[in-house]
Amino acid sequence: MIRYAVATALTIASAPLFATTYTLEPNYTQAVVHWEHLGFSTPSAMLGQGTGTLEFDQADPTKSSIKVTIPLSSLNTSVPELDEHLRSADFFDAAKFPNATFDSTKIEKGDAADRFVVTGDLTMHGVSKPVTLAVTIVRIGANPRSNLPTVGFDATTTLKRSDFGLGKFVPQVSDAIPMHVIAQAVDAKALAESEKAEAAAAAQKK
Repeated sequence: MIRYAVATALTIASAPLFATTYTLEPNYTQAVVHWEHLGFSTPSAMLGQGTGTLEFDQADPTKSSIKVTIPLSSLNTSVPELDEHLRSADFFDAAKFPNATFDSTKIEKGDAADRFVVTGDLTMHGVSKPVTLAVTIVRIGANPRSNLPTVGFDATTTLKRSDFGLGKFVPQVSDAIPMHVIAQAVDAKALAESEKAEAAAAAQKK
């Protein structure tokens, strides 16, 4: 009983005290990457339909945290043959490792009021590595269409793909991969209440 009480106290102490739980909106959560190809071009790819949770403390964003999962099935270069190759065992081996995940471990203030440095563990291809993202909060407020509390942010980083066992064709194809993350999240409680009200209204029409 004492151990349980101590464990509970530690859990509460480690959680953001004034954070609001937000749900990432899959249609507005994506990562765009590009790379140098043989020195002639810089192709790009998008990974989308990200899901996860943002514990956001608006008064002090450094007390926030975020967890994101992006399915590799969403990978899209606009070249079907390349998509298939990137998902194959030569690269991501998506059949064995279907998702990429990010779990923040630390958030620090950046060089402006709306900028932060977010450190966390990125896992893909069965490998976990710490990465650091430069994050800009784009907007906090009510979504003008849904009227639900929403937060949007952008993030950038550069990954070394060989760190994740994805180094095929280096150096002909660049090892360093710049990445731009776009994300939008909605207040989870407000969203649940809105969906419940919509369901009730739809049921009344039947």
